[in-house]
Amino acid sequence: MKVHLSLRQQASTDAAKSEAELVKAAREGSELAVRELIRRLNPRLFRVARGIVDSDAVAEEALQEAYLSAFSKLEGFREHASFSTWITRIVINTARMQRRRARTAEEYDTVDESSSLITFPRQYSELPDARLGRAQLREFLETAVSELPPNLRLPFLLREAEDMSVIAIASELQINPITVKTRLFRARRRLRTTIEHRVRGGFDAIFPSGGKRCANMNDRVIALLQASGAL
Repeated sequence: MKVHLSLRQQASTDAAKSEAELVKAAREGSELAVRELIRRLNPRLFRVARGIVDSDAVAEEALQEAYLSAFSKLEGFREHASFSTWITRIVINTARMQRRRARTAEEYDTVDESSSLITFPRQYSELPDARLGRAQLREFLETAVSELPPNLRLPFLLREAEDMSVIAIASELQINPITVKTRLFRARRRLRTTIEHRVRGGFDAIFPSGGKRCANMNDRVIALLQASGAL
């Protein structure tokens, strides 16, 4: 019990440490420091990998490989840049290699795409219909983003999902800021085209009032009219 409590206390202490302190502890063999670094970086790094490869499964595989590479070779981290920048570049390189391998093998057509690219805040307990609607919207958006080519998808995810600036994205990907702006523009234009195509003709297809919805409205109106004596 005391050991378990000590581990929890240590984890709480690690959560308050700076990135540099955690890297130092990780170099000294601290498992909790490694866990804390992964906890902090994982959401962003997953999106980076997912911006390059074509499925969640391949992104997770690339991320795992990158973590193993980074934490087993911490002596190669010279602190000329931040640890997060260093490991991001490892993830980018690993994901690009995974993409090349996945294209050859084509083994991931039926994987379970359960991880979410887009996170919605939980503000209150939702009704089942609301949860279903949110899940369908998330799936719709993820599918549309997944269809972007990697050179457009990665900057888009870093900008829209991670809220990184154009300058930060340019630095992270080692490309010109103007190139980032161009790719963001092209990504948004493609997404708009994809979304418009999928709603089959534009916004006149949303909020339909046919089928069961129309039948229910009919029943309610008729009942009210009969109750009032109008029918």
